[in-house]
Amino acid sequence: MSHGKQITLYMHTVGPNGWKVAFVLEELGLTYEPVYLDFRKGEQKAPAFTQYNPNGRIPAIIDHKNGDFVLWESCAILLYLVDKYDTEKRLTVTDDKGKYTLTQWLFFQASGQGPYFGQAFWFMKYHSETIPSAIERYQKETLRVFSVLDGVLAKSPSGYLVGDKVTIADLAFVSWNKFGVEGIVSAVDGVDVEKQFPAFYAWYKKVYARPAVKKVFEIYEQLQK
Repeated sequence: MSHGKQITLYMHTVGPNGWKVAFVLEELGLTYEPVYLDFRKGEQKAPAFTQYNPNGRIPAIIDHKNGDFVLWESCAILLYLVDKYDTEKRLTVTDDKGKYTLTQWLFFQASGQGPYFGQAFWFMKYHSETIPSAIERYQKETLRVFSVLDGVLAKSPSGYLVGDKVTIADLAFVSWNKFGVEGIVSAVDGVDVEKQFPAFYAWYKKVYARPAVKKVFEIYEQLQK
């Protein structure tokens, strides 16, 4: 593999967690080479990848400009990227309380958004049998997460999660938000996300519209064709 680009990013053509790393790489202007693992072939569990991530999940990065440093878990990667390369602190904050609040939201994304949305997709699309109670549970959890975010964002003067600007806390949610809005709750009768969760929806669309995020989603859309 050529190391002409700074970062090798192991990801998946659909899996949201890899894409949130790509957003931050683009925002910071870091060059990266995406390696899309084929889950149907079990490449994420093969030794060629588990030598980097023993958990056999995406994403993982190799930073070739930092001694081929390997890191996995998407939110850990986001923290590393801003700590190491966001010298102007464009995507993070500098005050102590703000740092902890930012980390809080990364934990909530990793533990409260991703798993619930992921289970919703699994039972809606991939499970071997249809289990209505499981589908309903995780669709409701998706709406609950939307409600949590909406309540906080409605009180935020900036419309962002931390401080007065976009940070990795906001960017961490975007890809799962897209799948939640367009895939999970679109199948639920009587739900209008824009009307029921207006602060959440405005934030989602604002972050989605950022040039770096739009560029990454354009790549994503091309891969789905």
